[in-house]
Amino acid sequence: MSFKNGDVIEGTVKKITKYGAFIELPNGQTGLCHISEISNDFVKDINEYLKADQKLKVKILNIKEDGKIELSIKALTKPVSNKRSKPSDKYRKPQKPQKSFENMLSDFLKNSDETLKNLKQRDQKY
Repeated sequence: MSFKNGDVIEGTVKKITKYGAFIELPNGQTGLCHISEISNDFVKDINEYLKADQKLKVKILNIKEDGKIELSIKALTKPVSNKRSKPSDKYRKPQKPQKSFENMLSDFLKNSDETLKNLKQRDQKY
């Protein structure tokens, strides 16, 4: 029995390690399901999710040239969306009314005139 990438097959958990689980496939080959491919949740201890001799469905992610098979359990579950909902318009922060160009220009001229006046007075003292 030959498998290809993307196939969903039933396997049996043979060995659990700290980095993943080795799963025996129907043809006698063994593949690795890495800890990151066990669940959509954070997996600290694989034993909380899998038991030895447990039968389960897995998806073949990749068959390497050296014959190693990468498996996933997570790929068969619905992905959890991390998207946040759009904020409601009701709670929008009030915006300050923007000044017109003319107002900003007059403020600038007024400030610059005051600054020049202060500088001239200071120069006259010395």
